[in-house]
Amino acid sequence: MFSLTVRRHFMIAHSLPREAFGPAQGLHGATFVAEVTFRRRALNEDAIVLDIGAAGSMIEEVLAGLNYRNLDDHPDFAGKLSTTEALAQYIAGAVADRLREDTDGRELAGLDVTLRENPDAWASYALEFDRD
Repeated sequence: MFSLTVRRHFMIAHSLPREAFGPAQGLHGATFVAEVTFRRRALNEDAIVLDIGAAGSMIEEVLAGLNYRNLDDHPDFAGKLSTTEALAQYIAGAVADRLREDTDGRELAGLDVTLRENPDAWASYALEFDRD
Protein backbone atom coordinates (compact mmCIF):
# COMPACT_ATOMS: atom_id res chain seq x y z
CA MET A 1 0.00 0.00 0.00
CA PHE A 2 1.34 3.43 -0.95
CA SER A 3 0.50 6.63 0.89
CA LEU A 4 0.85 10.37 0.59
CA THR A 5 0.39 12.69 3.57
CA VAL A 6 -0.32 16.41 3.30
CA ARG A 7 -0.54 18.77 6.30
CA ARG A 8 -2.39 22.00 6.88
CA HIS A 9 -3.37 23.87 10.05
CA PHE A 10 -6.59 25.54 11.14
CA MET A 11 -8.03 27.27 14.19
CA ILE A 12 -11.51 26.92 15.65
CA ALA A 13 -13.52 27.92 18.66
CA HIS A 14 -16.01 25.59 20.32
CA SER A 15 -17.38 24.34 23.59
CA LEU A 16 -17.88 20.78 24.76
CA PRO A 17 -20.87 21.11 27.10
CA ARG A 18 -20.60 17.86 29.03
CA GLU A 19 -19.17 17.28 32.47
CA ALA A 20 -16.60 14.83 31.06
CA PHE A 21 -14.80 17.73 29.37
CA GLY A 22 -14.07 19.72 32.53
CA PRO A 23 -12.84 23.23 31.72
CA ALA A 24 -13.36 22.62 27.98
CA GLN A 25 -17.11 22.83 28.63
CA GLY A 26 -16.82 26.58 28.14
CA LEU A 27 -16.05 28.33 24.89
CA HIS A 28 -12.36 27.98 24.03
CA GLY A 29 -10.06 27.96 21.04
CA ALA A 30 -8.04 25.17 19.50
CA THR A 31 -5.34 25.15 16.85
CA PHE A 32 -4.99 21.92 14.92
CA VAL A 33 -2.48 20.48 12.50
CA ALA A 34 -4.48 18.34 10.08
CA GLU A 35 -2.60 15.49 8.44
CA VAL A 36 -4.48 13.76 5.66
CA THR A 37 -2.98 10.52 4.38
CA PHE A 38 -4.21 9.23 1.04
CA ARG A 39 -3.77 5.48 0.48
CA ARG A 40 -3.55 3.62 -2.82
CA ARG A 41 -2.80 -0.02 -3.66
CA ALA A 42 -0.87 0.77 -6.86
CA LEU A 43 0.66 3.98 -8.14
CA ASN A 44 -0.99 5.74 -11.07
CA GLU A 45 0.61 6.01 -14.52
CA ASP A 46 2.68 8.96 -13.25
CA ALA A 47 4.04 6.80 -10.40
CA ILE A 48 2.28 8.84 -7.69
CA VAL A 49 -0.55 8.31 -5.22
CA LEU A 50 -2.16 11.68 -5.92
CA ASP A 51 -0.90 15.06 -7.05
CA ILE A 52 0.35 16.87 -3.93
CA GLY A 53 -1.02 20.21 -5.11
CA ALA A 54 -4.47 18.74 -5.79
CA ALA A 55 -4.45 17.01 -2.40
CA GLY A 56 -3.49 20.24 -0.65
CA SER A 57 -6.21 22.19 -2.47
CA MET A 58 -8.88 19.68 -1.42
CA ILE A 59 -7.80 19.88 2.20
CA GLU A 60 -7.68 23.68 2.11
CA GLU A 61 -11.23 23.81 0.69
CA VAL A 62 -12.52 21.64 3.53
CA LEU A 63 -10.63 23.51 6.24
CA ALA A 64 -11.73 26.91 4.87
CA GLY A 65 -15.23 26.09 6.11
CA LEU A 66 -13.90 25.49 9.63
CA ASN A 67 -10.99 27.90 10.03
CA TYR A 68 -11.62 30.79 12.45
CA ARG A 69 -15.19 29.57 12.97
CA ASN A 70 -17.06 28.92 16.18
CA LEU A 71 -18.21 25.35 15.64
CA ASP A 72 -21.01 25.89 18.17
CA ASP A 73 -22.60 28.01 15.41
CA HIS A 74 -21.58 25.82 12.45
CA PRO A 75 -24.63 24.16 10.85
CA ASP A 76 -22.80 20.84 10.29
CA PHE A 77 -22.22 20.51 14.04
CA ALA A 78 -25.69 21.55 15.23
CA GLY A 79 -26.63 19.26 18.12
CA LYS A 80 -23.27 17.42 17.91
CA LEU A 81 -20.09 17.52 19.93
CA SER A 82 -17.14 18.89 17.97
CA THR A 83 -14.49 16.75 19.63
CA THR A 84 -11.15 16.19 17.95
CA GLU A 85 -12.31 12.71 16.94
CA ALA A 86 -15.58 14.03 15.48
CA LEU A 87 -13.68 16.73 13.57
CA ALA A 88 -11.32 14.12 12.10
CA GLN A 89 -14.32 12.11 10.88
CA TYR A 90 -15.97 15.22 9.44
CA ILE A 91 -12.81 16.23 7.55
CA ALA A 92 -12.35 12.68 6.21
CA GLY A 93 -15.89 12.65 4.83
CA ALA A 94 -15.56 16.10 3.27
CA VAL A 95 -12.22 15.25 1.62
CA ALA A 96 -13.69 11.95 0.38
CA ASP A 97 -16.54 13.89 -1.25
CA ARG A 98 -13.98 15.92 -3.21
CA LEU A 99 -11.99 12.83 -4.18
CA ARG A 100 -15.04 11.42 -5.97
CA GLU A 101 -14.66 14.26 -8.47
CA ASP A 102 -10.95 13.54 -9.10
CA THR A 103 -9.81 10.84 -11.56
CA ASP A 104 -6.94 9.67 -9.33
CA GLY A 105 -9.04 10.19 -6.20
CA ARG A 106 -11.54 7.62 -7.40
CA GLU A 107 -8.72 5.03 -7.43
CA LEU A 108 -7.70 5.48 -3.80
CA ALA A 109 -8.17 2.70 -1.24
CA GLY A 110 -8.88 5.09 1.63
CA LEU A 111 -7.64 7.97 3.69
CA ASP A 112 -6.67 8.76 7.25
CA VAL A 113 -7.10 12.09 9.01
CA THR A 114 -4.99 12.86 12.06
CA LEU A 115 -5.63 16.05 14.02
CA ARG A 116 -2.82 17.15 16.32
CA GLU A 117 -3.72 19.65 19.04
CA ASN A 118 -0.18 19.63 20.39
CA PRO A 119 2.89 17.40 20.03
CA ASP A 120 1.61 15.10 22.78
CA ALA A 121 -2.07 14.64 21.87
CA TRP A 122 -3.86 13.73 18.65
CA ALA A 123 -6.79 11.77 17.31
CA SER A 124 -7.30 10.00 13.99
CA TYR A 125 -10.07 8.66 11.80
CA ALA A 126 -9.59 6.10 9.01
CA LEU A 127 -11.96 5.85 6.07
CA GLU A 128 -11.87 2.87 3.72
CA PHE A 129 -13.29 3.23 0.20
CA ASP A 130 -15.32 0.55 -1.53
CA ARG A 131 -13.85 0.29 -4.99
CA ASP A 132 -15.80 -2.54 -6.58
